[in-house]
Amino acid sequence: MRGWLRYVTLHRNQTGMSMTEPASQTPVVTPRIGWLDAFRGVALLAMATYHLTWDFEYFGYLAPGTAGHGFPKLYARGIATTFLFLAGLGLVLAHRNGFNRRRFLIRFGKVAGAAALITLVTWFAMPEGFIHFGILHQIALASLLGLAFLRVPPLVTLMVAAGFVALPLVFRSNIFDNPALWWVGLQEKPRLSFDYVPLFPWFAAVLTGIAAGNTGAIRRWLKALGTPSQFFRPFAFAGRHSLIVYLLHQIPLFGLVWLLSQIAPPDRAASYRQECMQSCAPSGGEALCRKFCECTLDALQAGKMLEPLQTGKIKVEDEKIQSLALQCSMKAQQD
Repeated sequence: MRGWLRYVTLHRNQTGMSMTEPASQTPVVTPRIGWLDAFRGVALLAMATYHLTWDFEYFGYLAPGTAGHGFPKLYARGIATTFLFLAGLGLVLAHRNGFNRRRFLIRFGKVAGAAALITLVTWFAMPEGFIHFGILHQIALASLLGLAFLRVPPLVTLMVAAGFVALPLVFRSNIFDNPALWWVGLQEKPRLSFDYVPLFPWFAAVLTGIAAGNTGAIRRWLKALGTPSQFFRPFAFAGRHSLIVYLLHQIPLFGLVWLLSQIAPPDRAASYRQECMQSCAPSGGEALCRKFCECTLDALQAGKMLEPLQTGKIKVEDEKIQSLALQCSMKAQQD
């Protein structure tokens, strides 16, 4: 308790604020940290490579589900964690000389507006998995909640972060299955979404970044790094405009893969056989599965349903898909 009181007293003496006052009302211009932008730019490049994997999957160059399983899934989570950590770190560093309300509100408005736009666009373009609470939604909400931790000792912040990670592991309730509470992340039956980054447990990454920003050693290290080298300057430029890059990067990537699909179309039949054999193997022998997969492949191609199935336009649960799967299962067992 005495340590906490000493911390509060020292902080009040240094900043002229009490812990109950969020910050000075006078806007303070804080210079950008070039290396923080560069780190954000590297994270953007990693994000683009993951989304490129998704694009190749969508056009049939990779088996359906590739981007959501195994290493690609871990890779995506690592990228999201990095973005949120940097968001927390940046929040502290941006207001290290005093809280700049105008700067914060402008940034918050841009992120929240972009998040709302993504929800609206995906609602019409991809209603089966529209983004109701993705990483931009998380950053917007975390920016607000993170203000309460700007002057909290790093150890306390890390303890709260651990709580955000632990709670979803031990507690979930159908109360949070209500669509109005999907953003919390404690529901028993998560809804499918192409980008889902709820408050629990992801706010922990932001809190960890805030704790790092409040650590003197981290601030001294960033200062000692100086200006990004020439090699990292393009990354720093992208990091300074991260929101625009995030919103627009898929346009050229998707277009390039589409162009490739026109020049060298993917072998959708081969990817389907691979996926079908992998999903069939646990319940049937190789010979039986091979007959079943060839039968369903022929039926899908005859009905021009292979591409819609692989791109998500037709779901596995569709009545036509279930019917031909049943027919091919019976045929495979009879042969």
